Amino acid sequence: MAKMRIGVLRGGPSSEYDISLKTGGHVLRNLSEEKYHPQDIFISKSGVWHVRGLETPLERALKGLDVVFNALHGEYGEDGTIQRVLETHGVPYTGSGALASARAMNKVLAKEAVRRLGIRTPHHVIMERSNEDLKRRVFDLFRSSPQPSIIKPIGKGSSIGVIFAGSFEELLSAIEEALRESPQVLVEEFIRGREATCGVVEGLRGERHYALFPIEIKLPKGKQIFDYDAKYVSGCDTHCPGHFTTEEKQQLEGATRAVHEVLGLRHYSRSDFIVTPRGVYFLEVNTLPGLAENSLVPRALKEAGYTFPEFLDHVISLAVNGK
Repeated sequence: MAKMRIGVLRGGPSSEYDISLKTGGHVLRNLSEEKYHPQDIFISKSGVWHVRGLETPLERALKGLDVVFNALHGEYGEDGTIQRVLETHGVPYTGSGALASARAMNKVLAKEAVRRLGIRTPHHVIMERSNEDLKRRVFDLFRSSPQPSIIKPIGKGSSIGVIFAGSFEELLSAIEEALRESPQVLVEEFIRGREATCGVVEGLRGERHYALFPIEIKLPKGKQIFDYDAKYVSGCDTHCPGHFTTEEKQQLEGATRAVHEVLGLRHYSRSDFIVTPRGVYFLEVNTLPGLAENSLVPRALKEAGYTFPEFLDHVISLAVNGK
């Protein structure tokens, strides 16, 4: 039986370039040599495609592939762009489709869809670039909205650009900084509670949406939020399974399944939450969560009794069979 030709996309013109390299590397190392003929497809920060270290036109890089494993993250990889490219060339791929990816990547659209399900989400306001006096607008916002605040780019992942603001001066500075990078930013109510994340994989153990064990995230001392530094630089303690009550665990798993379904996601995803005495608050969803060796989804898979190669086989099968 001929080996399946799999192209693993990694890198890309995204702020999450380095994270994608780690995810793609871990995927490549764990693809069975007996089943697959893997092809490492590296995309540079400038968007140039490479195969075997050589610049290669996109069409040639994709030619002859049975399936693409999308190990990209962030802009280009998760916002529907690469999905439309692959669909145009008729290549099956892992992860969510173009429309669902674009919708989930936009934090505002995702929050609105989830809130309609009755799942709690933090209060938020959108700030846009304008000729109006920014200091006055931020002062009005500071007085009228719950404080402290979290400032987030609307279309980025991995907590890139996320800033905690505990005072008017910090809020003004954070919004000024964010608006230099993006025409719109999300100013969100800071919810005090325990950080949690929960993954879902379609089709495992006969379940349509199989929820993995919720993970509890213990932030480093002095950290208010699970930002990029806490995730990838200074680190944090994680507990899998998390120290949640049965009711909290059920809420997290149920919300994770619901988010995946309402946004029309595919194959697997991971949603982030805050657990409070009032209940669970949804923060955002990751349509292509990190799959590096020390990432959260591989850890939760291991706790559920699945090896990473088994997960790869399963997701590739879903993509090839059009599920």
